[in-house]
Amino acid sequence: MTFVDLELHVIQWAEARKIIPNSTPEAQYMKAISEMGELADALLKKNPNDIKDAIGDTVVCLINMCALLDINLTDCLEVAYLQIKNRKGSLLPNGVFVKQ
Repeated sequence: MTFVDLELHVIQWAEARKIIPNSTPEAQYMKAISEMGELADALLKKNPNDIKDAIGDTVVCLINMCALLDINLTDCLEVAYLQIKNRKGSLLPNGVFVKQ
């Protein structure tokens, strides 16, 4: 299944459960932050299954938030990619990105 297919399935799932239209972008944002906390915990515990689950749950919240804003996550990713695609530089071992 492609990302676009999955995005559509998530939206249909959320509509069937009345998340869309009864939630708000702000509520979905807060849920995504909560899921990021679960991701942090999974990363610290080095649990690959929980890492995948938390990333997936975060993406679901972002898809829901986008649907409530009448945009889609794929378009958001494209906008971000177009901004970064020509950036030069590299990440140092200490975690600092040095632009060229």
